[in-house]
Amino acid sequence: MNPILRLEAIRHSYGEHFTLRIPELSILPGEIFAVVGPSGAGKSTLLRILNFLEKPQQGRVYFHERAYTASNLPIALRRRMVAVFQQPLLLNASVWRNVSYGLRVRGSRNGHEAIQQALDDVRLSHLARQPVDRLSGGEAQRVSLARALVLNPEVLFLDEPTANLDPSNVRIIEEIIRKANQARGTTVVLITHNIWQARRLAHRVALLFDGEIIETADVDAFFHRPQDPRTAAFLSGDLIY
Repeated sequence: MNPILRLEAIRHSYGEHFTLRIPELSILPGEIFAVVGPSGAGKSTLLRILNFLEKPQQGRVYFHERAYTASNLPIALRRRMVAVFQQPLLLNASVWRNVSYGLRVRGSRNGHEAIQQALDDVRLSHLARQPVDRLSGGEAQRVSLARALVLNPEVLFLDEPTANLDPSNVRIIEEIIRKANQARGTTVVLITHNIWQARRLAHRVALLFDGEIIETADVDAFFHRPQDPRTAAFLSGDLIY
């Protein structure tokens, strides 16, 4: 199976204190791929490079085995990828207007059914006309997810989507992610500090530490048979950083 996204010989630096070094990384179509690691390891930078939001200083990013950069990625391909970040970035408008925003930008004026389905999927149909400034943090994040899913992306990038949320919203959001992957075949790249979330959701997991991928494995092997002692130490809480 050819990867949907692939990194090759990536190096990216911020000043003298941090360098992302990824010789090779492949994301497979239809999988949930989780990246875990301590704060400052480079997880969000890796996500931005995979999503063509940031150009690496060295190396190439491939989408369906063709190399692109943020400047030459065709808009038709750009629209096949959507990102949801830790802090919801919402319009000062109703829930419905927020979910419909991407469709309207793309020129779709007949997305009523898709918007309603997205709201149903995130359990917010009853708040469709509610201004977003009246939502809880968890509800606002679910609006962000609905706005992404209504576009039916081929790849969904998630950067700490449940950070600082209560367990009820965490459970709902994880169900939404799982359903999008299983029912639609959406490829999901999940950045999370929560190793147990990665264990619940992912097909494969990578540990990023100090800008380098220490280990990548399917979820069972990663958690039960880690090959690198640093992975075992990270999972047990003994890795000091």
